[in-house]
Parts: sequence; structure tokens; C-alpha cells
Amino acid sequence: MGDAARAVRDEDAFDVPAVDAWLRQRTKLPDALPEVKQFTSGASNLTYLLGYPGRDLILRRPPAGTKAKSAHDMGREYRIQAGLKPVFRYVPEMVAHCNDDAVIGSEFYVMERVAGTIPGHHKLGVDLTPEQTRQLGFTLIDTLAELHAVDPAAAGLSDLGRGAGYVERQVTGWSDRYRKAKTWNVPSYERVMEWLAANQPADVRTCVIHNDFRLDNVVLALDDPLQVVGVLDWELATLGDPLMDLGSALAYWVQADDDWAFRRFRLQPSDVLGMLTRDEIVEYYAKRSGIVADNWAFYEVFGLFRLAVIAQQIYYRYHHKQTRNPRFKNFWLPVNLLERRCRRIIRQA
Repeated sequence: MGDAARAVRDEDAFDVPAVDAWLRQRTKLPDALPEVKQFTSGASNLTYLLGYPGRDLILRRPPAGTKAKSAHDMGREYRIQAGLKPVFRYVPEMVAHCNDDAVIGSEFYVMERVAGTIPGHHKLGVDLTPEQTRQLGFTLIDTLAELHAVDPAAAGLSDLGRGAGYVERQVTGWSDRYRKAKTWNVPSYERVMEWLAANQPADVRTCVIHNDFRLDNVVLALDDPLQVVGVLDWELATLGDPLMDLGSALAYWVQADDDWAFRRFRLQPSDVLGMLTRDEIVEYYAKRSGIVADNWAFYEVFGLFRLAVIAQQIYYRYHHKQTRNPRFKNFWLPVNLLERRCRRIIRQA
């Protein structure tokens, strides 16, 4: 949702009057159909703006042709945010969840739009000095640490995860996903997967984790862009290890001194002048949370590998013509790049 809302892609269109009629049975709306636009930056679940006079709502649904419903569980995503809202102030207000595929052909849910600025792929979207940008970096990590401090029971989410053994399950699960999604033009990743399996630490803690914490998934206050007022895209959230969450977040964190190839696939403005480096983030998170990573190389490699699997799963859909979105045509390239980065970190570990 980091980009501006645009016209809905043909393959992503849905029955607007049907959604409007369904919504009117659950919330009060102005007497008009919404103007519907689409946020096109996301590569997994689809996100739309329902613009009613005086009220903006957000609709989330799986992509067309989705096979693995468990990977796009709208009810779960809705439940997580509804539970977190009373104890984590950055979650949007939920409106309603629809589990009747007859309405638009899939599950979906609707929530209130959080007013604010969402950083884009290349710009923060606000004018900040390098010193202010640095402070924003600290605020981002404060927000993640605040999430990790939430009591799952207080949010009614004690049953969200499977308990101890999260790290082991993630290494095994993502390795299996990669092997199933592999195409001819990407590396095997076998050495990386073997290293992860051999070097995995025990869980440091079990807490609520976001699993997709990025600059373009936060909303900055309109009147004070150094303050976070919203955290978006909770589809991957679960109960798990906070250092795994941090490692996954930093896989996207391309900084100014990274090589040109890695910077080419930057998905957020993490390299703007003044922004924290990955090392600074790890150090600050340890001070803020009290959780120290004794084996950071493992979490760093895991985060990069997990990102490669996500990219490959998306590319697999394009490769097998399950989507025609041209944005996914070259997703196999970063999969190759990330493998080389993983192996370099392993050699240095």
C-alpha cells in the first residue's frame, strides 16, 4: 500500500455493488456506491480503496486463482487485527469479514483506512532532515519492539501459533516451500538450507510477530511524520521468535552502501540519507527489547532465504500462467541474487 491508489487491474476486478450491499448490512454508509481503486505495490493479497463520500474503507482479498487458501486466510488476518487493536494502538479498526465466496468469489474483509503517509518504494513521502530520518528509524524499531512486548493472551491470540520449536519449523517449512516452487532458472539453495538446518538456535521467546515489517507497511502521522500511527499487512503474523521477525524485516533493508545489484531490487526507502544501517538496527533493538542475538548471521541468512522463497513463490505463479501481472516476470532474478548474498554471509560467519 506504499503507492498511490490507481485504477483496478482487469484481472483483479470484483462486483462492487455486491460488496456495497453486503457492507450495508453491517455498517452505516453514505447513500452512494464507492469509488474503487487498487493499491498495486503488494505482491500477495490484493488491497483496494473503497472511497465513500466522507469515509474511506480498505478491502483485502486473495489474488485470483489462489490455490493454497491457507496462505491467504482472510479470516485469520481479520481476527489477528481485531484482537490486537485494544492492546496495540497501531492496528486499523476492523469493519467486517466475509467468508461467503458467493459475494465476490473469495473471502475478504474490510477495515477503516488509517489516515497518514505510507512511504513508497523510493521515497519516504515526507520531507525530513537526515537527523529526523535517523529518529524515524529508531521509532520504527520502537514500534516493532512494542509489538513483541504484547501479551498474546491479552489480545486473545494465545492459540495463534504452535508454541516452542518455531525456529525449527520455519527452517523446515520454508525449505520445503522453496523446493516445491523451484523453477529451472533459479539455484537449488541446498547449501543454504543445509547450513540453516545445522546452525539453528533455540527460540529466544514466543511473542506476536508481524513477519512483514517494512517501511511501506507503516503509516506516518500527517501532523508529525516522525510518529507511526498504523501498521499494515498482517497476513503473515503469528506467534513466533522475535529475532526471526527482525531478521525477516532486515532482509528488505537495503542500505546506501550496499552493492548496486542488491540496491536494484530495493522495495522501500531504507537507503535515504540519515537512515539507520542494519547493524545499528540490530544493536538498538537489543537495547530496546533486552533480546540479544548471539548468532545474528543465522537470522540474517534466514531472513534473506525467506525473502527468496516469497519471491520464488510469486514467480512460480507467473511462470505457470496463474497470473499475467508483468511486475512478476523477473522475480527469478532477485532469487539468484539473494542466494549469492546468503552464501557470502555464511562464508564470513
